[in-house]
Amino acid sequence: MLLVNPLARGDGSLRFGVTVTKKIGNAVMRNRMKRRLRALARELLPQLGIAGADHVLIGRENGIERDFAALRSELEAALGRAAAGKGDPPRRNGPPRGKPHGRGK
Repeated sequence: MLLVNPLARGDGSLRFGVTVTKKIGNAVMRNRMKRRLRALARELLPQLGIAGADHVLIGRENGIERDFAALRSELEAALGRAAAGKGDPPRRNGPPRGKPHGRGK
C-alpha cells in the first residue's frame, strides 16, 4: 500500500500521491477510493510520515468495501514499517485476471 522514495528531499517536506487502477471499477468507485486515501494521508502523514520523502498510496481491490478504521490501521502499520526501513509483506499471487494474452487455442 505504501512506497517511499529513499532519496528524501532536504527540506523535510512531506508529499503524497494516490493512484487507483481501472481494475478497481468505474470512475465513481475509483474517485471514492482516492478520496478515502487522500483523507487518510492528510490525517496520518503529518504525524507518522517520513520527513522529506514522497509517499505513494495505491488503491487495491476491496478498498471500497473495507472499513475506514481498518484502512487507517493498515496505513499506520505500513508507515511504521517504512520508518523502520522494512518493506511491505509479500502478497500472495492469485490466478491471473483479465483476458489471456497471445493467440490462445
